[in-house]
Amino acid sequence: MAIIKVTRSVQRAAHAIKAGKVVAYPTETVYGVGALALQESTVRKVIALKRMASKPISLAVSRFDMIEAVAHIDDVSLLQMLLPGPVTVLLRKKDVVPDVLTAGRNLVGIRFPSHTVARALIDYVGAPITSTSANVTGAPPAMCAEDVKIGVDCVLQGGKATFGPSTVVDLVNHVVVRRGAGFDTVYARTATPPWAGE
Repeated sequence: MAIIKVTRSVQRAAHAIKAGKVVAYPTETVYGVGALALQESTVRKVIALKRMASKPISLAVSRFDMIEAVAHIDDVSLLQMLLPGPVTVLLRKKDVVPDVLTAGRNLVGIRFPSHTVARALIDYVGAPITSTSANVTGAPPAMCAEDVKIGVDCVLQGGKATFGPSTVVDLVNHVVVRRGAGFDTVYARTATPPWAGE
């Protein structure tokens, strides 16, 4: 197995992403796989690396105006209560979001991490990047750089992730799709059911 390059340089990782490559990066929840989220070709690289079936991939942003560029926001104040933090919100996507990212669905998952390294990376890229765990589908999530075993171009070192997978809340249909980190905040702010279908 090839040795994966590890870097502490946010700029180097950002340049790789802007060049169409795939990078693993730290967040407060788990290490994620980052590629240009609005380009079909780079999203397909992520799908191939993770050996994913057709399922949605979230994107990560570093500012609220990035959310406005990719999704329709019905309640700005609610969004600002939930983000940034270890929560994924589902919103109605805009046409700029490729169907391959959302598996053809009209909702897009959005992460706005509180992790400073993740946000610096997205700032340097200057565009949303993919936000999906840095592991082959079905394998345990990577909680530190050393846990990343898939063939990304490099891993951006940023310490140990602490929270585990995020809560996913559908703000259009008002239901929690997945319970995880940040659930108490989501439940307190939205009073959505604690589990989808429960």
